[in-house]
Amino acid sequence: MEKREGERGVVRREAGEKWRRWSEGMSPEVLALIFSRLPADELLRAVPFVCKSWHEAVAGPYCWSEIEIEAWCRRVNRTDVIDFAVRKLVRRSSGTLRRLSAYRIGDSGFAYAASFGKLLNVLRIPVSEMSSVTVEKYAGSLSLLTVLDISYCLNLNASSIKVFGNNCRCLTHLRRNMPPPEVELNQGNHVVSREDEEEALAVANTMPKLEQLELAFGRFSDHGLDAILTKCKALQKLDIRGCWNVRLDGDVGLRCDSIRSFRDPWEDEYAAVDANGDDDESSSLDFNFTDDSGDD
Repeated sequence: MEKREGERGVVRREAGEKWRRWSEGMSPEVLALIFSRLPADELLRAVPFVCKSWHEAVAGPYCWSEIEIEAWCRRVNRTDVIDFAVRKLVRRSSGTLRRLSAYRIGDSGFAYAASFGKLLNVLRIPVSEMSSVTVEKYAGSLSLLTVLDISYCLNLNASSIKVFGNNCRCLTHLRRNMPPPEVELNQGNHVVSREDEEEALAVANTMPKLEQLELAFGRFSDHGLDAILTKCKALQKLDIRGCWNVRLDGDVGLRCDSIRSFRDPWEDEYAAVDANGDDDESSSLDFNFTDDSGDD
């Protein structure tokens, strides 16, 4: 048995060596397409040390036009480490960044991604901690954005949404799911929360091209929803689970039912984002940044 396992190990090593020699002749662009299937942390930890061509492919921009590190960010769960990683990876993209999926980024991570990600189409940054002031300062660079996820970003508000809407005129997908609010029962034994129409009105007034919209646990009522339905005429998906101030009275309910995919406030299947993540501080060492320089 041990002999057989040893033979298998030799075969695997020989196959790996053949693959390495064969791939050395590939262009960085082709290698990047292959490496794009790997998690970003593995791409930085192991791949650069295999051979020179692999190192050059990972060091160049081709591997970093799409940065998907949300799972790693959840493991780390430290904004300072995450911001450092985001800055490093965005810089490697050399202006080619089109997609960023992260979690719990702060002011510096958002500012850097926006400043050097002028080609960004997709920005998914739930549970992030950047301020509305930072968003107002840097959102002007995100004019090509079509998909935005700012769920559980508790430092943002209606003014932040207006800034995104006014600067990101191509937006078609918005996720702004929030934690369940404090609730009480009214005289009719309906669950209600403190009404706040501002975010819904900001969406309606600045994002007319939306096709998919998620606003779980929003505090708006039929008034805010009516504004969205009136001005966002391209909506194909609307998720307002947990929006307990909405009653869907009259024409509002009929228009919601005509949307291709509609989830009403009383569906109980909504799985909230885990705002706590997996607090594994050792994961902060997963990335290898020793061959980069020039960062603060």
